[in-house]
Amino acid sequence: MSTATDQIQPNDGTGLPDYPGTRSPRCPFDPPPVQAGWRRAEGLTRVRLGNGNIAWAVTRYDDVKQLLGDPRLSADGRRYPQLMETQQHGKQPQTFPRMDDPEHSRIRRTLTGEFTVKRVEAMRPRVRSMVDRFLEEMITAGSPADLVQAYALPIPSLVIALLLGVPYDDRAFFQTRSAVLMRRGASQEERQAASGELFDFVLDLVKRKEREPGDDLISRMVTERVATGELSHLDVAMNSMILLHAGHETTANMIGLGTLALLENPRQAARIRDTDDPKVVAGAVEELLRYLTIAQDMLVRVATEDLLVGGHLVREGEMLVSGLPSANRDGIFEGADSLDLDRDARGHLAFGYGVHQCLGQSLVRVELQEALPALLRRLPDLRLAVPLEEVRFRHDMVVYGVHELPVAW
Repeated sequence: MSTATDQIQPNDGTGLPDYPGTRSPRCPFDPPPVQAGWRRAEGLTRVRLGNGNIAWAVTRYDDVKQLLGDPRLSADGRRYPQLMETQQHGKQPQTFPRMDDPEHSRIRRTLTGEFTVKRVEAMRPRVRSMVDRFLEEMITAGSPADLVQAYALPIPSLVIALLLGVPYDDRAFFQTRSAVLMRRGASQEERQAASGELFDFVLDLVKRKEREPGDDLISRMVTERVATGELSHLDVAMNSMILLHAGHETTANMIGLGTLALLENPRQAARIRDTDDPKVVAGAVEELLRYLTIAQDMLVRVATEDLLVGGHLVREGEMLVSGLPSANRDGIFEGADSLDLDRDARGHLAFGYGVHQCLGQSLVRVELQEALPALLRRLPDLRLAVPLEEVRFRHDMVVYGVHELPVAW
């Protein structure tokens, strides 16, 4: 293990391993196998990221918690442009997840009231009705079906659209732009174009909401925050764009990949299908979140001073990337490589950790708690319509999942 007296490795990437973007070929639900080796050996490993930057890959549970909770590790994309996959340009302000406190907390506080457990629980009946609607439509259309397009994607897209006040009829527009922003191989030009188009779309909506406010989050931000000078129109547009972008991508991929994991583990699926205890379902969702951990390499930081992480010296200005999938398979969870829906998975890092922990996690939980049991109970003979080897996994995206999921019943 390295110490504070170690020399810095060259920053040209020579001889460094690439940070892996492909999950285990043996089990597509597992993290890249090399990360397990890093976790058992050194914990931190110097790697070359897909964009060419050099970073420390942090793969142990305790080290990832330190990385995400230590204020000496910065998420500020303005101070450290290397943190940004897509450089902001034109009139777009910085996104609040790419800010540090106190500015990050100031803007985040304008949104937290919309995502409290109490407020999200009040949305559960509405989420349940959406689940029933899309499930009924899929069944009516007939078997086989692509579960992603028929069920996994429409549910969170409609939920976030209604929450924000975005017309659901515009879903194709925001889904295609979001997909570009999530694709690892997209060029800087493609990313900037998609980001700019999505931002302009939301900014236009913000201005319309100012003239004709409704009962939605964008209207409330305009009437309650812009009017007082707390936020600008551009701030509201950027915050809304981030929520729209992330609000359907993450949940859709968890529904799709979670369904596949359950189909491949029928005894575990029965724990959800055959219970009417909401606590059992809630616990099962936590275990699925831990086991799958779909955020692959999104959480990067830069050290603002020399410090030790897991016994390794990290120099000021060096990047670190948190291996959430690996951390959630660490030894603090006994038998961590197995899916066990009776496990107490509380404390997992699927939503990150610290001040930047996922704002919408309560909403994601409600959507999963409604979507997965309803699907399994209504279609107890649900099965894959193709061999597992033919399923296209999202190795090319920063949020893992499946591109399509052909199912039959």
